[in-house]
Formats: sequence, structure tokens, C-alpha cells
Amino acid sequence: MVRGKEKVTQTARVLGDYLKEQRVSAQLSLRQLADQAGVSNPYLSQIERGLRRPSAEVLQQIAKALRISAEQLYVHAGILNPEDGVGGSVELAILGDTQLTERQKQSLLDVYASFLALNARHDGPPDSADES
Repeated sequence: MVRGKEKVTQTARVLGDYLKEQRVSAQLSLRQLADQAGVSNPYLSQIERGLRRPSAEVLQQIAKALRISAEQLYVHAGILNPEDGVGGSVELAILGDTQLTERQKQSLLDVYASFLALNARHDGPPDSADES
């Protein structure tokens, strides 16, 4: 079982590998992609090596530069779960809300994920009687 920091590190590596694969496929150098995405070259390099976990906003910029869907990057970054279905998901609603800051979005996503994990441990959502 992968836990806590190990899971974050593993997710960051998976995302980094995927980004590098997409960048190479698009025939872009690291510097070119960094320029097009509006991030620094060293920062993008750290993302590709799995040393940094970018925000949803940075992932959107990278997706736009690579001409791929941001949702693909969100799945690889562990923000979206493909089993939940992409259309109309809570995560996409949060990420698409322009009135929230990146920090607020991440906080909401973390709380939502913790509720889902709690419900999974208890074999499904609680009854309405359990909430009082």
C-alpha cells in the first residue's frame, strides 16, 4: 500500500513522465514548452522529473501549450479520478470556478477527496440519519 508522501511522489513522477512524453511527441524542447506555457524552464524541468507538483492553473497552461485537454493532465496529476466520469464532475466544477483562488480550489479538492475516502472506508455514503 502506498501512503501519504510516497503517493504524492509517485503521482508527481507519473505526471512528469506523461508530460515529458507529450512534450517529446509534440517535438518541443523543454525551453520551448516552458515559454509557451508561461512557466520557467527550471520549474518545468522539476515537474517533468517528479520533484514538483504543479497547481491546476499551471497544468491548464501546459495543456494549452501542448494542445491536449487539461482533464488528461488532471487525471495524471491525481486531481481527477477517471472512474468518476469527467463530464459534470465536482472536481471540474471546482477547477473551473474563476471566483476561487488556486489555494481555495486545492483546499476544496482536498476536502472532497477526504470525504470520498471516508465514505469508501465505511462502504458507501452515510445515511442521512448518520449526519446528525
